[in-house]
Amino acid sequence: MKTLVLTATVVASVFAAAAPAFAGNLSSYDGASWYDKYLAVSGAAPTLCTGNSGSVGQIAFGNNVDASHECGSQSETSIAINPANPNNVIAGANEIQRLPMRAMFSKDGGATFTGVDLPLPPPRTNNGFDFGSDPGLAFDSKGNAYYAYIIVFFSAGGSINGTEMAVARSGDGGATWTATFFAPQTGVGQFNDKPMITVDTTLAHHDRIYVAWDNATGNSSSIKNGNNVVLSFSDDGGVSFSDPVSVSGNFTGKTGGIGADPYVAPNGDVHVAWQDYAHLVIADAVSKDGGATFSAPHVISLVGAFQFNLAAQAVRGALVYPACGAFGSALFCAYMNGSDAAASVFVGKSTDGGTTWTSKAMPGNGDQFNQWLAVDPSNGSINVAYYDTGTHGATATRYTLARSTNGGRSYTATPIANAPTDESCCAPSVNFGNQYGDYEGIAAFGGTVRPVWTDRRQAIIDLGLREEVFTATLTP
Repeated sequence: MKTLVLTATVVASVFAAAAPAFAGNLSSYDGASWYDKYLAVSGAAPTLCTGNSGSVGQIAFGNNVDASHECGSQSETSIAINPANPNNVIAGANEIQRLPMRAMFSKDGGATFTGVDLPLPPPRTNNGFDFGSDPGLAFDSKGNAYYAYIIVFFSAGGSINGTEMAVARSGDGGATWTATFFAPQTGVGQFNDKPMITVDTTLAHHDRIYVAWDNATGNSSSIKNGNNVVLSFSDDGGVSFSDPVSVSGNFTGKTGGIGADPYVAPNGDVHVAWQDYAHLVIADAVSKDGGATFSAPHVISLVGAFQFNLAAQAVRGALVYPACGAFGSALFCAYMNGSDAAASVFVGKSTDGGTTWTSKAMPGNGDQFNQWLAVDPSNGSINVAYYDTGTHGATATRYTLARSTNGGRSYTATPIANAPTDESCCAPSVNFGNQYGDYEGIAAFGGTVRPVWTDRRQAIIDLGLREEVFTATLTP
């Protein structure tokens, strides 16, 4: 295992550095989650993928279940387990050729899933349209589900004319949804992106819903301009949300934030981790007052780039971001680091509330990307899922689980996907602008681990099937 220790001196020097010192590390990013969907639907008459959905019954490949099995491309998944009824599982995904978000719910422990669309608000302009992107899922202690996503608004001609946040809520296990839309951004160069959601299950702010995202404040949503990580919360079951507060703070010169992930420590502290691309670090800030104010950011790790153009996802690029959880007095955040030639997934650990971190590389000799982390609250196991090519520079991947049952001292890796997938070839069954997207998901509860990912083993062009959403039920 590779181990990196960040001292207080290193942390202080990174955040004290002036922005011009990092200017050479900035590069444009036109691979945002919504961008390829925008290309697919932004014509005068948006292309809606409605045919062939469900033309073939849902198929399982051993313990790998095709949860979506619908036409078009899906990507960027999230999943959550209902703590009040663990047989109730909900997954979410981007729909690349369709306007709404997609939810897939199961009430039989993940054996079968039913797909439903999430609500969209009316367009902002006459004959305009809007779509959803970037799913994040969580349950509260009572079994209510919450699904966070962004809304992107367009004029009739396909020009972007605004964004806002959305959180849909379901009290029936995911069959029906009611959405709240908030934090609209309609000014020039303002854009909401990449929300993630969590629920406080501690007594501090019991069942408070937290949503964190990045808000672009430059001339576009590219990383050439400043992004501020912000957070809102709800205490009324997602009916209303607080005004956003800054998490990332203000640096001298450029600010940078993307891929924010909120998580709650067992003592009720609210943490948000993100990639600060202006300084090329994975950062973490903590709130001890329920999300009203946040500490100065601490460094989890330095990273080599905003994204890595690995062979397996060379067209889109693999985004660097954190995915986090906590158990006892320990915090854990997974992230990717390396280079275009070779990248690995690491897990950072902090035992002092996020001030200092040490990191371990996950097992394996291939390129690893699109990781997500889930800590099982029942046993403290740390579960990290990611794509692994097996060999650096290879293009075929298997979705893989690395797991620790000793507090992160060591990890054991096992493939989850029982067949490889390759998103670098074979048009038109691969959506090259999207490929795997920016992230996948995993949930763990009561000794059961539920990963969710996309692959194209079910690519049947005559039926319109491309990248499909897969999941599995693991009891390691």
